[in-house]
Amino acid sequence: MTGGAGAMLVGIRRREQTNASGVFRRVRGSGPLAAVAGVFTLAQLVLVRPVLGLGWDEVVYVSQVGDQAPAAFFSAPRARGVSLLVAPVASWSSSTPLLRVYLALLSGLALYLALRVWRGLFPTRVLALGGALFASLWITLFYGPQAMPNYWVAVGALICVGCFLRLRSDPTARAALWGVAAAAMLMAWMRPTDAVWVTAPLLALALVRRSRRLLLVLLAGLAAGAVEWVIEAYTGHGGLAQRLHEASRIQGGLGWQIAVDDQLRSLGGRALCRPCTGSMPHPVVTLWWFALPLLAALALAVAVRARRTARTLLPLACATTAALPYLFMIGYAAPRFLLPAYALLAIPVADALWHLARTPGGRWRPAAAALVALGLAGHLAVQLAVLVHTVDRNTDSRRAWARTATELHRLGVRPPCLLTGHEAIPIGFYTGCASGATGGHNENTTTARILDTARRIPVAHLTLPGGAPAGYARSWTVHRVGDLQVRVAPADLRDGPG
Repeated sequence: MTGGAGAMLVGIRRREQTNASGVFRRVRGSGPLAAVAGVFTLAQLVLVRPVLGLGWDEVVYVSQVGDQAPAAFFSAPRARGVSLLVAPVASWSSSTPLLRVYLALLSGLALYLALRVWRGLFPTRVLALGGALFASLWITLFYGPQAMPNYWVAVGALICVGCFLRLRSDPTARAALWGVAAAAMLMAWMRPTDAVWVTAPLLALALVRRSRRLLLVLLAGLAAGAVEWVIEAYTGHGGLAQRLHEASRIQGGLGWQIAVDDQLRSLGGRALCRPCTGSMPHPVVTLWWFALPLLAALALAVAVRARRTARTLLPLACATTAALPYLFMIGYAAPRFLLPAYALLAIPVADALWHLARTPGGRWRPAAAALVALGLAGHLAVQLAVLVHTVDRNTDSRRAWARTATELHRLGVRPPCLLTGHEAIPIGFYTGCASGATGGHNENTTTARILDTARRIPVAHLTLPGGAPAGYARSWTVHRVGDLQVRVAPADLRDGPG
C-alpha cells in the first residue's frame, strides 16, 4: 500500500515537472516574438507620433464610420475592412491620437500572432529576426498605426501561409484550418483583389494535391471576406464586372506596365508616386531591395539542401504573386502596396541570414556574422532616417490642411458645407464639410447639384495658384489661403430662389 502510494506520488511529480517544462519551453519560445512585437508597437508610438493627422486615404476610410465630417466618396477599388477595423474608436471619438494608439497596439498584437503561427516551422531565432526585419522597414512602421489596409493584408498573408503549411504536415490540426479561413477572410475584407493574388499559389497547390477540404476552406474564407464588396458592386456599381472595370480605370488601367522603377523611387519616402517622376533615391536607400531576391534564392537553396523545401518555397511563391500586379500591371507606385510581399519574404530571408552567420552545426562564422550584423545595423539606420523624413513631411502637409480648415471657418465655410476642387476630400474632412467632384477618380456629383447645394449651405472651390477654377466658380469671390485660392459661393445665392 505504502509502495503504491509512493509510486503514485512519483508519477504525479514527474507529470508536474513535465507540464512545467512544457510551459517553460512555450514561454521561452514565445518571449523573443513578444519582444519583437512589443518593440514594434513602442517604435510606432515614438517615431510615427500619435498626433500625426489623418492622410487622404485614411480620411476616406474613417469618414465612413465617424461623425467628424460627412462620408467621403468611396471609389470602386476600396473595401470596407479598414472602416470596420477603426469603428470601435472612430465611431464615438474624433481623437486622432487615440486612434493611432489603438492601431499601434492592434498591429503589434497582430504581428505577434502571425509570428507564433510559424513556430515549429522555423526556429524561434529565425522567426524573431524575420519579424524584426519586417517590423523595422520604414513602410511597416509608418503604416502600422494608420487606417490603411496593406499592413493587415500582410499580416493575413503571413498567418494564412503559416497555417496552410501546418495543415500539410498535420491535416487534423483544426486550429490551423480555422487560421487559414480567418486569414483569407481578413485579407479579402481589406483588399479582395490582393487576397486573390496572395492565395493563388495556395489554391493551385490545394487543387494539385486534391485537398478538397483545404480548398473549400480557402475559398470560404475569401468569399466571407469579399461578400460585402461583391454585394456593394451590384447595389452601387452596376455589377461585379463593372466594379472591376471601374477599379482598373481608377488605377490607370491594369495591364502590362513595368512599375519596378516607380517602386524604387517610392522607397525614398514617397507615400504615392503618381506620376512617378524625379530622380532615384540614393543607392544606400535602395540597396536592401536588390538584396531581397538574392537572399530569397539563398534561402531556397538552403531549404532544398535541408529537405524542407515547401516551408520556404510556398511563402516565396505567395510573395511573388502578391508583388506581381504592383510591379508589372499598374503605371504608378506606393511602397505600401508591397507590404504583403515583404512580410512573406521576411522569414525565408532571416533563415538565409542565419545560414550565413552560423554553420548547420550551430557554430558561428565570425567574419560572416560580423558582416551580417554590420549590414543589418546599416539597414536599420537607413530605414529610421527615411521614416523620420517621411513623418516630418506628412506632418507638415496635414497641418497645412488643418490651417486651411481654420481659415475656411473664418470665411464662413462651416458645417454643413461643401468643398470642391483641389484636395477637397482631406481638407473637407478637416473642415467638417462634404466633398464633391465633377470629374476624375472621385467623381460623385454634377455642376447642377453643386449650384443647388450652394443655395442652401456654404460652398467653396479650391485651386492652386494660377490654376483654372471650375466654370461654376469663376465669378465667386477669391481668397488666398496659404498656397491655395479659395472661391466661396456668394451668400446671396442662399437667399435666392430654390
